[in-house]
Amino acid sequence: MPNIKSAKKRVITSAKRKEQNNVVESSMKTAMKKFEKAVKANDKEQAEVELNTAVKRIDKAVSSGLVHKNKAAREKSRLMKKKNEME
Repeated sequence: MPNIKSAKKRVITSAKRKEQNNVVESSMKTAMKKFEKAVKANDKEQAEVELNTAVKRIDKAVSSGLVHKNKAAREKSRLMKKKNEME
């Protein structure tokens, strides 16, 4: 544990940020898995809802700097491709 006041504050704030980043990234991955589950069940309406949620969560992760924009584009493309193959 650091002795300097500013270093102590950095430890606390970085722990808070790490927790928040984990929440955002986890919700993104969960949304993607829910979409894939709906596709596997061949439920078009549910897949559409889950796709919108997943895209929203991916964009949020990009805006907070957790995911690179190219990775986000690749993931969204893969999700869209799976949705289009359903029809």
